[in-house]
Amino acid sequence: MKHTLEADGIYLTFGTKRILSDIYIKCETGEITGILGRNGEGKTCLMNIVYGSLKVTDKSIRIDNTVIPQAFKRHDLITYLPQFNFIPDYLSLKRTFIDFNLDYEEFVEFFNEFHYKPNLSLNELSGGQRRLIEVYAIIKSESLFSMLDEPFSHIMPLHIEKINNILNIEKAKKGFLITDHMFRYVTEISNQLYILKDGKTHLINHISDIESLGYART
Repeated sequence: MKHTLEADGIYLTFGTKRILSDIYIKCETGEITGILGRNGEGKTCLMNIVYGSLKVTDKSIRIDNTVIPQAFKRHDLITYLPQFNFIPDYLSLKRTFIDFNLDYEEFVEFFNEFHYKPNLSLNELSGGQRRLIEVYAIIKSESLFSMLDEPFSHIMPLHIEKINNILNIEKAKKGFLITDHMFRYVTEISNQLYILKDGKTHLINHISDIESLGYART
């Protein structure tokens, strides 16, 4: 059964500055939906509004046409990877994988360099390694949808390729909403794309739309 996450009716201002005003996004299980936009366009704000951690007066967040005002309370529905580190750095890899109900050996099949490191704490890892652990945890989380904010930042290209392979496997049973400034990775992995510009979302019908909307040269 296919499930649908939709967000619209969102209005966000900071003081007199309008950030978001004409928004519609749709993400379905079995697909990866990408959101692109320049700095300051409100991509992170939009994800936090969908997640329910940023309060706004006007919004409509729905899963299968049921309004979900505080999705962060329903980890079975939506999980979220923020830009910042969110797993306590004193936890060991072994404990982290237990807490997230993940199989460490399965992880090692993709990332063999961690084979002998289950007892290391997160603060003993490099920034890229720590980010990789958090990205993997959210991708593999048991939720209908996962939102990933800057999942490729600080991660080496070889690991990004493996992450995208895992995303393609996991999307068989869930939907993903992804934004990242490394837009070529987003365009390669996404089944559909939106550009966020001037507070509005624009559905991309052709890759050339990315350039015509002034986001980047393709």
